[in-house]
Amino acid sequence: MKTKSGIGRLLLFLAVLPLAIIAGCSQKKEEYKKTGDVEYTVVEEADVPAELMDIIKEKRSGEFKLTYLAEDALYVAKGYGQQPSGGYSIAVDEMYMAAEGLCIKTTLIGPAADEKVTTAVTYPYIVLKLKPMETEVHFLE
Repeated sequence: MKTKSGIGRLLLFLAVLPLAIIAGCSQKKEEYKKTGDVEYTVVEEADVPAELMDIIKEKRSGEFKLTYLAEDALYVAKGYGQQPSGGYSIAVDEMYMAAEGLCIKTTLIGPAADEKVTTAVTYPYIVLKLKPMETEVHFLE
């Protein structure tokens, strides 16, 4: 059936438009080729610089990804927001240098089903200390 006014084309365009918008908003998984290893240490809360700790406390209710460059170190922090209990830990799955910068991947590990945990709300996060460097930091999913 042929339409003189192009209404058919308009309806087709309007039907396809939401699909194009959804496809355009999907996040592309970035892949970075490893060029080198990175040495780091996990920082205890007492050793986190005060200014960084203030930022973490401000953002801890939601997920966050932070970098903080001090004279002596680069600090990388990742938080997983409010959790319903204690017993959570964070694993560093990968940390390496790539041509595009520093890449880091972490995972939140929940308490085991039979583990006794506090029923208080917690805010798990991890702070890593590296040698000082000015580089792009990519938090991998």
